[in-house]
Amino acid sequence: MELNDRKIKILQAIILNYLESAEPVGSRTISKQYDLGISSATVRNEMSDLEELGLIMQPHTSAGRIPSDRGYRLYVDHLMKLKEFPTEIFQEILLERSDRIETLLQEIAKLLAINTNYATVVTTPHYKQTKLKQIQLMLLDEKNILTVIVVEGNIVKNHLLMVNIPIEQDVLTKINNLLNKNLQGLNIQQINLDLIQQLKNKVGIYSEIINGVLEAIVKTVESVDEIDLYTSGTTNILKCPEFSDIDKAAELIYTLEEKKLILSMITEGMENLDNGIKIFIGNENSIKTLEDCSFITTTYKLGEDTIGALGIIGPKRMDYVKVVSMLKYMMNQMEKLWNNQ
Repeated sequence: MELNDRKIKILQAIILNYLESAEPVGSRTISKQYDLGISSATVRNEMSDLEELGLIMQPHTSAGRIPSDRGYRLYVDHLMKLKEFPTEIFQEILLERSDRIETLLQEIAKLLAINTNYATVVTTPHYKQTKLKQIQLMLLDEKNILTVIVVEGNIVKNHLLMVNIPIEQDVLTKINNLLNKNLQGLNIQQINLDLIQQLKNKVGIYSEIINGVLEAIVKTVESVDEIDLYTSGTTNILKCPEFSDIDKAAELIYTLEEKKLILSMITEGMENLDNGIKIFIGNENSIKTLEDCSFITTTYKLGEDTIGALGIIGPKRMDYVKVVSMLKYMMNQMEKLWNNQ
């Protein structure tokens, strides 16, 4: 059966009407609200054809039609037209960003949730061969040193280092400068045994400080390499009529709060997404409790490396144009921020 222009226009009208109303759409509504130049009887015939093609469905007898997963897929792949996103919505938070990526990501998750009324997920950055940016050693007292490690992406971790031999601040400052001079810009693999021994030889009796700093660097890198997930707007799901059933809503909220499930899905194939937009509709979601949802994801980069992903989860009847436009804008802004650091 041919999917001609008229069928496409009717399908698009059904989808747009249902996205707004959350009510099944009848032929009379289509003929009244959309200037298609055909009678409601003709619309009914075309709707029957669209149903036979698997693009729309009838939720119950005597009801109008709603889009099927296949109909939504046709819409997002070929029919929807993206709009220029109003940048002023996020401009303030991006300009007044924190130097800590963790804080910024949490704010981004909140902003996306507020401005879409859906649930938002953002992964922490995952770095390959994370490089050291800076070491800062601060003397708390003669035997306790605060070790601040900064790695790529301005990830900052604090560690307490206890030493057996008392040290003065001027000596600690010299060791601090020595470490930064020799270790800045290196990853763990590049900090080899020869380099470590050279540093120990230069600091003499304070070689335990070298061991402590190296341990702090390793712990920092390990914590960075463990991907975590920030979520926001989970309770927005309760506002959607599709989830008025308490049991269904509870299952979905549990899934969103169970970060491991969402994390496995959002990171699946992250490397191959190439900073595009991926839309999972209904049964395309690998998590059963998301079969009534759409999950839209994208990735962000640091330099040439894809380091994280962000996504929005809502009903299949979501505002795809707004969500995709917003994610594209946010993806570009995040990359600009971190690549210009």
